Amino acid sequence: MKKLGFVIPWFGEKIPGGAEMELRGLTTHLHEAGVELEILTTCVKEFASDWNLNYYKPGLDTVLGMPVRRFRVRLRDGACFDYVNKKLMMNQEVSEAEQETYVRESVNSTELYDYMRKHADEYSLFVFIPYMFGTTFYGCQVCPEKSVLIPCFHDESYFYMSVFRNQFSKIRGIIYHAEPEYELTNRYYDMSQVEQAVLGEGVDTELTYDAGRGRETYHLDFPYLLYAGRKDKGKNVHTLLAYFAEYKKRQDTDLKLVLIGGGQIEIPREIRDDVVDLGFISIQDKYDVTAGALALCQPSTHESFSLVVMESWLCGRPVLVHGDCEVTSHFARKSNGGLYFNDYFEFEGCLNYFQANPEQATAMGDLGQQFVIDHFSWKKIVEIYLQFFEKLVEENEKIGYTEIAE
Repeated sequence: MKKLGFVIPWFGEKIPGGAEMELRGLTTHLHEAGVELEILTTCVKEFASDWNLNYYKPGLDTVLGMPVRRFRVRLRDGACFDYVNKKLMMNQEVSEAEQETYVRESVNSTELYDYMRKHADEYSLFVFIPYMFGTTFYGCQVCPEKSVLIPCFHDESYFYMSVFRNQFSKIRGIIYHAEPEYELTNRYYDMSQVEQAVLGEGVDTELTYDAGRGRETYHLDFPYLLYAGRKDKGKNVHTLLAYFAEYKKRQDTDLKLVLIGGGQIEIPREIRDDVVDLGFISIQDKYDVTAGALALCQPSTHESFSLVVMESWLCGRPVLVHGDCEVTSHFARKSNGGLYFNDYFEFEGCLNYFQANPEQATAMGDLGQQFVIDHFSWKKIVEIYLQFFEKLVEENEKIGYTEIAE
């Protein structure tokens, strides 16, 4: 097998974001396993940066010991993009012309696409992540017969855009994080000509934690429910706060809510003394604080995997997830590592159960921990990803790309 080219809009050693962290972990572990690969990306620093600004120098770079090729971005009309993106964020219908504007004025690099076209024979496959950026949409068109997508799909307005549905039905392969993502895709996309696999995402299962240390470091001398992640409406944190406020009103309990992560959100006045916002903390401190929680609550309804759920289980604690999120509720049911709620009263019942049954709560955490180790350890992920890549390359060699190219 020739080298693999992993395509992402931006790449760096410490760039935040789920897809960015996933690709960093995947490529690092494949590289350590002896797989020849390169990261193909733009000169943009990160998602939160100006997508017209070439922060890095173009050319070959090295990050975490891996070769990274950076390409200058094509200038874009940010105002036109923002207009369409705002409609999508508000779940408003967008026309085909507006969809074309969205992908055209996203982050793009003509130099990247030209390089891929000229050097395609040097690569066995191009692997793209995530789905909603120009580098993926247009990059997949360069060599669809060699294109593999790790989409990070979930039920959101962007997913239903016909430009994506039409383009991603022509690629060589697609990798899903969970069964619900596969099911969602096949309900709305024609994947009949695409090789599909539900492979999951790699997780560091070797983490360590000390609940006592976490309590001492942050003075958490009380029982607490934990939320870890961005504090914004997109993660449904406002629902968690509203439900917790109602819970404190209805229940005589000293339970508090601890928040970890960036962003700002208004805390209801009546529970300000019962919510502790730690902001950004170190990874080790995050594990320690997680280990001391009653449970981790992941209220988001739009997730394609949820690393924080996996981390909670690895720290031995159960999870409480939203029933409207097909992926996290699927993981909770499959592992028996947590509970899920669809309304306030189910939320209340779940918290009461965890508090009244500490041994069962701990047992749920243990089951979740074993589930993660069995399915998402890096050793397992590297093995099954390589098997999938090698299968596609072998099949491509047999058919000579003819069927797909036509």
